[in-house]
Order: sequence, then C-alpha cells, then structure tokens
Amino acid sequence: MSEQIAEETDYCAHHAGHFHQQPEKNEQRHSASDMYISGGSNVYPREIEEAILTHGAISEVAVVGVPDPQWGEVGVAVCVLNPGARCDDMDLLEFLKERIAKYKMPRRVLYWDALPKSGYGKVPKRMVLDELKRRELIDA
Repeated sequence: MSEQIAEETDYCAHHAGHFHQQPEKNEQRHSASDMYISGGSNVYPREIEEAILTHGAISEVAVVGVPDPQWGEVGVAVCVLNPGARCDDMDLLEFLKERIAKYKMPRRVLYWDALPKSGYGKVPKRMVLDELKRRELIDA
C-alpha cells in the first residue's frame, strides 16, 4: 500500500468514527459504542445488549469494553432489572450461552438501579465508563 493511500485510509477511518492506529503508540482507538476488541476479535456491544434484553428480568442494559491484560478488552454488562424481577450474573450468563458466541460473553455483569442518561434520554457508553471508574469498578 502506498504511503498516500495509507494516510488517506487512516484519515477516512478516523473521521468516520472507526478505529485507527496511532503510529507513536501503536495502540488502537475506536468509539466505545461501536465495538471493542477482545482477544483479536471484534465484539459489537449492541448484539450482546439485544440478546440480554430478551431476558425477561432485564429492562435496560449497556455493554462496554474495558481494558484487560490478557484479552486486550473484555465486556462488562451493566443491567437494570424490571421492578420486582430477580436475576443474578450466573443466571444471565447461562441464558446467554445459547444466544451469543463464547468470546462475546461479558466478563462481568453488574446491576444498577439506573443507567446514566444524557439530556436526550440516551445512554452514552462514555457515561457508563465514567460511572464505572467513579465507582472504582475499573481502573481510571
């Protein structure tokens, strides 16, 4: 690949919101809501969230990738239960076994009373990551 094409590819990927490599750090960057990379595989949180939401006890969920020394990144699912519902992480993970590939399984499942929301009522992944850091559930 010519140097000009490589620069254009990096520029286009960056401005389209896709991951790109920073040559000085050789570290991949990507939007938290698009995907994370675990063990060399692309994992799309939306697919996992859709599977989790088919569980009758879950009303809301956000899946984010967090750093992991062995896999690069692993998934953390932050769930909100329906009123009066009960579900633990083992129950949810067992439920997911038939619905998503093993490498996509969240490494951790957390239950919160509510997910952080923007002024538009959306759940930005950045706000979930910030709250995980604030609660000291992941490294800052």
